[in-house]
Amino acid sequence: MGKARRKEREGVENTTSGDSKLYLEAPVLERKLLTELDMRMLVDLPAGLDYNEWLASHTMALFDHVNLVYGTVSEFCTTTGCPDMTGPSQRTYLWFDEKGKKTRVAAPQYIDYVMTFIQKTISDENIFPTKYANEFPSSFESIVRKIIRLLFHVMAHLYAAHFKEVVLLGLHSHLNLTFAHLTALHHRFSLIEPKETEVLRDLEIALRLTDDGSQESTSNAGDQHLQQTDSAADNTDSDSKNQVEESADFFSILNMFFNSRRLSKLKEFKANNFLGGEQKS
Repeated sequence: MGKARRKEREGVENTTSGDSKLYLEAPVLERKLLTELDMRMLVDLPAGLDYNEWLASHTMALFDHVNLVYGTVSEFCTTTGCPDMTGPSQRTYLWFDEKGKKTRVAAPQYIDYVMTFIQKTISDENIFPTKYANEFPSSFESIVRKIIRLLFHVMAHLYAAHFKEVVLLGLHSHLNLTFAHLTALHHRFSLIEPKETEVLRDLEIALRLTDDGSQESTSNAGDQHLQQTDSAADNTDSDSKNQVEESADFFSILNMFFNSRRLSKLKEFKANNFLGGEQKS
């Protein structure tokens, strides 16, 4: 009994036969706007672009979209209906405060904590700088990992507890697209532990975001993005210019997702690095 309770507190999956997964039914497995190729282009780090800047852009975009979808169904997420913060297969999430203390709270309270923490973090110029000359902190990637993990928890709860309402409001394709975006970013840069994402592994497969039965292809993603960043910084020839300029709709796609302040900074970077400006070292 003690071991079972301990696993539940740690957020380990507790499968029950009555766990309904409406989100896996064929009629709701749609994600509009982007093809798989577009999604890969969306998350691939452009040559010459700072890795932290790229992560910041995607993190803010995902926050905006998850917050938007949850806001439309938040009236259905109550302390009575959702006394625990749960995901698929009865996965339970506990909130960790600033001192590392674990607290079991109702889903709306947990999500309020998440959104408040993220909003405060991304609004901090010392963590998410919007001015070109400002530097990201050395701990930036770990902060992003925490944010992406927390956003995944919110999405897991939306799929497990409120997908019916999402469908009734006609927002399932938007939610699926946001999930595809988060999943593509995670797969590209290995941002979330596999034990976290396994609860929605079946949705990844159903949406064809990953191959059935295959292993996570992200074990070396951290090394890969560092290599790409290093090589991009040294690549000042015309090829680096063409990589961005050949995609005429590159920023049209980004406009669908990115926060306007972040997108302005990306465009400034593009102008300085690819359209006649000096390559930053």
